[in-house]
Amino acid sequence: MTDIKQKKEDVKMHLKDLRQNLKKMHLEVTEELILPKPADVKDLMNKMDNLLKLIESK
Repeated sequence: MTDIKQKKEDVKMHLKDLRQNLKKMHLEVTEELILPKPADVKDLMNKMDNLLKLIESK
């Protein structure tokens, strides 16, 4: 697999993971009225930062 294709797959994987985590958090807030733990929010922010770094590293 070429480097560009591998990067694209990595980005897709990160986005799927972020989307799944955000959907779970959204359901907890809207349906169960549970606020996310600060550590969970920080974890998602770190994952987003890592994704940005991956995208920016051309």
